Amino acid sequence: MSEGAVLVAGCGYVGAAFAERLREAGRRVYGLTRSGRPMPEGVLPVRADLGSVPALRAAIPSDVTSVVFTAAADGRSEESYRAVYVDGLANLLDVASGRPIARALFTSSTAVYGQDDGSWVDEASPAEPARATGAILLEAERALASAPMATTSLRLSGIYGPGRTWLVRRVAARDAHVATPGAPPIYGNRIHRDDCAGALAHLLALDALAPVYVGVDEDPAPLSDVHAFVAARLGVTLTEGPVGEARGGNKRCRATALHAAGWRPTVPSYRDGYPAIVDAWRAEARA
Repeated sequence: MSEGAVLVAGCGYVGAAFAERLREAGRRVYGLTRSGRPMPEGVLPVRADLGSVPALRAAIPSDVTSVVFTAAADGRSEESYRAVYVDGLANLLDVASGRPIARALFTSSTAVYGQDDGSWVDEASPAEPARATGAILLEAERALASAPMATTSLRLSGIYGPGRTWLVRRVAARDAHVATPGAPPIYGNRIHRDDCAGALAHLLALDALAPVYVGVDEDPAPLSDVHAFVAARLGVTLTEGPVGEARGGNKRCRATALHAAGWRPTVPSYRDGYPAIVDAWRAEARA
C-alpha cells in the first residue's frame, strides 16, 4: 500500500489514539475535526465540517493517500447518525474520489447485527440490524463499498479504555448487579481503545482488504461476570438482580477475519483492561 499521508476524519477518542500510533511509526498524519480540538503531538490539524463538501475540498491536503473515518455522532438519534455516518461519509468520499486516494477505512459497529439470543457472530453472519441506528451504519457501509478505491468497514463493539469510567462508577455506586443464580447469561462485547487503534493500523497496512471486519477482544463475557470483576477490584459487594441489557444486543462476537489477517488484541479480555481503569479512577477519586 501507499506510504503517503493519512487523514483521520474525526480525531476523537479512537481517532486520536490511532493518529498518534501512526505518527509514532513515522507516517505523516492529519487529524480532521470540526471544532479544532488539540491534536496529539506531531499530528497536523485540519479544521473542516464533514457536512460541507466545499469546506472539505479546501481543507484536505493534496498529499493524502488514505482516509480513515473515525467520526462519531453527536447523539444516538437517527438524525445525528445520518448526519455523520451517511451524509458526512458521503461528502468525504466525494472529495476523496476526485483525488489520488487509494484506501478508505470506516469505523462501524457490531450494532449492524441484530442477533439477540447469545449466539456467536462474525463477518459471515447476516447483518440485520434491530435498531434504526444500526440500519444507518449498514447503509453507510454499503455506500463505502461502492467507492472507487480499496475500502473496508471495521465493526467495533463496546469501546472502553482510559478515561471511560461509567461502568466503574456504576459499580462503585452499587447501581450494577450480579445475576441471580440460574438466570440466563446476557453477553456483552468489548474492545480496548488501544486495540481499536491497532486494528485500524493493521488494516491500513494490509495489501488487500476484505469488505468488513469485526473488531472485538477475545472474551465476550456475561455482563454479570464483568460487574463482579470490577466490584472485586473496587472491594465492593453487589446485590443480585437484573444485570441490564447489552448495548449492542445479547450476542458473542468474534474477530474471525482480523485473526485470519494476523491481528490479535493486546488487551484480550476485560480482566486485562479494567484493572488499570479502576486503579486510575480510584487514584483520581482520592486526589
